[in-house]
Amino acid sequence: MEFPLGLPAVVALALAATAVHVSAFQSSSLARPPSVQPSPLTLCGMSTMSPGASSSNGLLLRDERDVQPMVDWCLGYGAQTAPGVQVAPGIAGKAGHSIRDNRENYGVKTAQAIPKGGPVLFIPAQLVLSSSNIQQEFGGSLDQSENLLAQYGASDRLPLFRIMVKILAEYEKLDQSPYFPWLNALPRTFYNGVSMTDACFACLPPYVAYLASMERDNYGYFFQALNAGNVPLRPDTISNDDIVRWAYNVALTRHQVVVPAVEKTIAPLADMINHGTYPNVEISYDGEGNCIVTAIRDIPAESQLTISLGDASNPTPLFATYGFLDDDCPGVFCKALDHQEEMQELKYDFTELLFGTEAGEIGTRVWNLFLYKLLKDNNDPNAQALLTAVRNKDSSTTKQLNQQYFQYTHQALLQHVDGIIALVDELTARASSYDVRTHPRVPVIVAHNNLVRDTFAKVQAQLYQMVQ
Repeated sequence: MEFPLGLPAVVALALAATAVHVSAFQSSSLARPPSVQPSPLTLCGMSTMSPGASSSNGLLLRDERDVQPMVDWCLGYGAQTAPGVQVAPGIAGKAGHSIRDNRENYGVKTAQAIPKGGPVLFIPAQLVLSSSNIQQEFGGSLDQSENLLAQYGASDRLPLFRIMVKILAEYEKLDQSPYFPWLNALPRTFYNGVSMTDACFACLPPYVAYLASMERDNYGYFFQALNAGNVPLRPDTISNDDIVRWAYNVALTRHQVVVPAVEKTIAPLADMINHGTYPNVEISYDGEGNCIVTAIRDIPAESQLTISLGDASNPTPLFATYGFLDDDCPGVFCKALDHQEEMQELKYDFTELLFGTEAGEIGTRVWNLFLYKLLKDNNDPNAQALLTAVRNKDSSTTKQLNQQYFQYTHQALLQHVDGIIALVDELTARASSYDVRTHPRVPVIVAHNNLVRDTFAKVQAQLYQMVQ
């Protein structure tokens, strides 16, 4: 028997017992292997729920995710792991600020060292949720909803919509779904912008509130399109905001991008790998759609396995989308949302306008942005000179202009930094007044605000030193 990961023969023999189930796979269906028994239903408040279930986001759920049956299910269908690789509870990773306790928190670690380029996980294609396969499965029944999403300007999110519909379809089957062990292992509560309440938004600085509101708006488009279309789901499912929001969050936070706006996938088991500022593994797919996780650096024993979920230079987009705080990030956005028009003219992105978290370093582009804003507002002809210099990457001219107007740009930056610090202090005080039992997202909001505040305080100190 050939193993796609190329694992050592002794490992391959050890895995052979689970791999025998692969031959039972069909491209259009998935049957539960006889050796894997369903666990008690915990995904919804139905008659199979046991007493003591708790409410989270309107869904009746048990307190703990049922993860080990999902691992057994994946292995039973031919998933493979390198020696020592295991799913473990209590791994905070970069989600440490977003989880109330370790019962909700899982990750993947390795008890043995893995060399760079070494295999980590193999998930067969038949287990993978693929947006293109889902589109074929549902045929034209999604067309009406997807046409409406296109009218909303959300055409690039159609692959995500298809995955969400598939999750809802499997959710309706409950423990009769072949994906039940995976569904039953998923998070119960999310901490991202889609899940935030108005009370949460009242505690967010402008930039993260802007990004979080965009995510919430996108969910609103999905919910409207789902209810306006002829999707093959029960009315009580598509009208239930809590269930649809949960499915949307699963699709949003656990997918892997294959081709942006064309193909998205979720590979059960691989989706348990947390984000890291300096990831040590990467996820790829072969020509047959199998998911392969490979080490991209030497990984010592007893290490957590991590992937990159986005730009590590700025934690706020990750917080808004995924609901965790990456507190190892090298920088945070300078928060100059009132300079967006100037950003577009200079062709600058949010991720390029950073303050350093280590020592409060101020990026060159930040100086350029604030100077350009000042020159424009004062109808100074040098505004065009700066714009041309930036677009032509003429660093000598931009440096000369920054020196010429330093005292004015410095004053504008200091005023901006002072204002953000005062605002964040006010927002954090408001968040800290909430009861975490009714506002579970308070810890991650406060942690994010504190990271911003600490960084801006360092920038403030740098600015004061410049004029001493």
